[in-house]
Amino acid sequence: MTATDPPSLHIRSALRIQGAERERLDDTVIEEAAIALVYNGTTQAVMMATPADLEDFSLGYSLSEGIVACASEWHFIEARRHDGGVSVEMHIPQARFDAVQAQRRHLISSSACGLCGSESLQAALRPLIALIEPGPTIQSARIFQALRDLAAAQPLNNRSGGVHAAGYAYDGGLLVREDVGRHNALDKLVGARARADFGPGFAVMTSRASYELVHKAVSAGIPLLATVSAPTTAAIELAHASGLTLIAFARGERMNVYTHEQRVLS
Repeated sequence: MTATDPPSLHIRSALRIQGAERERLDDTVIEEAAIALVYNGTTQAVMMATPADLEDFSLGYSLSEGIVACASEWHFIEARRHDGGVSVEMHIPQARFDAVQAQRRHLISSSACGLCGSESLQAALRPLIALIEPGPTIQSARIFQALRDLAAAQPLNNRSGGVHAAGYAYDGGLLVREDVGRHNALDKLVGARARADFGPGFAVMTSRASYELVHKAVSAGIPLLATVSAPTTAAIELAHASGLTLIAFARGERMNVYTHEQRVLS
């Protein structure tokens, strides 16, 4: 490791076996830690995530979970390391905090699923508070270019090979956030996007397209989500009902458009 390496990368010893050969090596591994999201002094959720871009993550989570309605209702206090992980302290208006307490759900989620801690089917399949309006149209070539740019903008994954990335393509470039969990990466992206005006755009991701990702994209007002891997039936159904254009298997110069295809131009 060097002084310029991201702090979320660590060296771990491993034994590589290839055929009859055995070799001891130092491997670069991405950090995964318990992140406690604390609102007004009370822990609302504990997520397994990469402890980087925690302001973006905590704001994006707050927005996509409906804990706050806009970034101005949210105030970051500090992120503190503990032996068991990291606690992120935030403050929200009392009315928002009271609503959170009334619907209290403690989420202890793995890095594979943002809904594992839901206490009921109703909590998992929570309704959307907004729908995507018609437009804008997006050239397919622009989507392919954004995916190529995303592949080249993943410093954590390039070093460790174990990280998802979410990108927001806009006229000025591509905003990227990484995490071991695909839903965490999107939360970080939503938070980063909410803290600055990047203008209209769309999202690209290095994962499959799940219900949770579609829900987060729609909640953030993102009109199009393109992923490199497969969609689920729940993701397609939610995208269709919400007005989001869902693209999957987007690789090279090929992609499948599952919903609202009129938004994608050749």
